[in-house]
Amino acid sequence: MAVLAGLGTAFPPPVTQAELWEGYFSRHFAGAPIAERVFRNSGVTTRHTVLNPLTEDVSGWSTGQRMRRYVEEAVPLGKEAVLGALADAGVGVADVGLLAVATCTGYATPGLDLMLARDLGFDPALRRLVIGHMGCYAALPGLGAVADYVDTHGKPAVLLCVELTSLHGQPPTTDTGQIISHALFSDAAAAVVVTPAGPGYEIRGVAARTDATTADHMTWEVTDLGFRMGLSPRVPGVLARHVGPLVAELTAGVTVDGWAVHPGGPRILEVTQEQLGLPPSALAASRRTLAEHGNCSSATVLLVLDSLRAQEVPPSTVAALAFGPGLTLYGALLTS
Repeated sequence: MAVLAGLGTAFPPPVTQAELWEGYFSRHFAGAPIAERVFRNSGVTTRHTVLNPLTEDVSGWSTGQRMRRYVEEAVPLGKEAVLGALADAGVGVADVGLLAVATCTGYATPGLDLMLARDLGFDPALRRLVIGHMGCYAALPGLGAVADYVDTHGKPAVLLCVELTSLHGQPPTTDTGQIISHALFSDAAAAVVVTPAGPGYEIRGVAARTDATTADHMTWEVTDLGFRMGLSPRVPGVLARHVGPLVAELTAGVTVDGWAVHPGGPRILEVTQEQLGLPPSALAASRRTLAEHGNCSSATVLLVLDSLRAQEVPPSTVAALAFGPGLTLYGALLTS
């Protein structure tokens, strides 16, 4: 049995969506009349940024400059999230057998996995795994991988998701997909500790669906000016076709009373709610996470789960769902 026993989060400083629009993006997207409506209808109230465009305009920075800043910012955030998760689980650094790091917003060699292992004093025999460029759904295959390790080896494992999307502000554009991504994405780190026993949420299963015929609907292209998001308005339609069968497979014979759905945007949540026949209250934690933190890529579904765990009466059975490039849908079933 692999149990999600602890969860920790870390955020850079906050900034409101209104401040970002008035102070920067209203000028940045001045040639796109649709931009103000996109920002106001994003469902985001507050975001967190290591690079606040009100004080640092990175849209002309080279990819090299951005990657150097990624390392500077990601290491302390990752440490804070991992230490918080270990404390929450009551697990010591010396007990951890595997550290997995998921990220799609930065690269370095030696990577965050090695830097964190060094700085936090993990055992030299620690196994390390880097999950790169999977995007917003990466936390769930990562969770499956660490759960498999725990099942096999009987030792605790840590999964860390660190995403610093603010590093990838792009030059002015009228492309709607670009405008939407600039209105939604935010920075955060979230970590979980998985143990072979004890209190928490047992990881009962992981399921996936990939529609490779729609691979061009969501892209994350490495350019000379950072990473550029490609986002098609057809994404919600693809999600509508696949989310029902995925959830049916994942939850067969099980009653779900908690939903940790990645809030990729308001329309993503609307489609998920419609296709699964859920009441609006079922996705309240996802909408709250979107409002308070924005879309933090792979870390976001763990932030939603953290919100569910903090409820006065936490749910006993949680279906976690996340979506990203592929188009790919991932789900995980957790029971207390």
